[in-house]
Amino acid sequence: MVNIEKFKADTENGVKFSILIPSWNNLPFLELCINSIRKHSAFKHQIIVHINDGSDGTLEWIKTQKDISYSYSQENIGVCYALNSCRTLADTDYLLYINDDMYVCPNWDLPLSNEIANTNHKYFFFSATAIEIKAQSNCSIEKNYGDSIANFKEAELLKEYNTLPMKDWKGATWPPNIVHKDIWDLVGGYSIEFSPGMYSDPDFSFKLWKAGVRLFKGIAESRVYHFGSLSVKRIKKNRGYHTFISKWGMTSGSFSKYYIHRGELFIAPLSEPIIPTTVHLKNFAKRCWTAIWQ
Repeated sequence: MVNIEKFKADTENGVKFSILIPSWNNLPFLELCINSIRKHSAFKHQIIVHINDGSDGTLEWIKTQKDISYSYSQENIGVCYALNSCRTLADTDYLLYINDDMYVCPNWDLPLSNEIANTNHKYFFFSATAIEIKAQSNCSIEKNYGDSIANFKEAELLKEYNTLPMKDWKGATWPPNIVHKDIWDLVGGYSIEFSPGMYSDPDFSFKLWKAGVRLFKGIAESRVYHFGSLSVKRIKKNRGYHTFISKWGMTSGSFSKYYIHRGELFIAPLSEPIIPTTVHLKNFAKRCWTAIWQ
């Protein structure tokens, strides 16, 4: 049974985004993340944290932050339940998911806000651009500013972050990402069959695709520093790779390459995919293998 407690802080007038932060015993990084949001944002935002376990003092610290709404589970229920719980506390039209091991750079939210203002519909999915020690993909900027609080080169990052070359890219999937609340609700948030969370990101993007979203865009000027999936390294992995194949009939790699063209230079909203016959055959083999394996 999933038991969740919730606290709703008063929301200031004029807040722009509802920022959803799942956290699992990662207090020093969570504090750094929230302090960077408070310090470097161009707008005021509603901050919502889900506390998994919280035995490291996270719950006690959050209770001292009177401007933060939170939900809490005594056990680690994973990112999918956590995000869906945070969504129930959100007051704005825009839901922004960010990891607790991210540090936002100055005015990170302004390019996202401008992009939304220039889009005359709700069917979009935008991502900020992460600066990472080792880039996970060509959606990220590779630059090492430290892998811990102790060796974080904050001053160097703040001096250089906006000089690192990057252009807008296709295929928004990973956090920080932002979506209109109506589209989130339309697709039902994050799918709990991917708990505790592996492959839930491309699954959410595929659900958006099915709902008609074709504007998957990474915003180069919106930048955060990502220390590197600290919670994922501690958790017992799920079988998300196989769950994705069973659900969608293809690998997440096929979806990323042929549907949302993740990491390619952004020119225009996406068109319908053209998938080579060899890829169809490979995915058919993957489906058969997954059915047998399960």
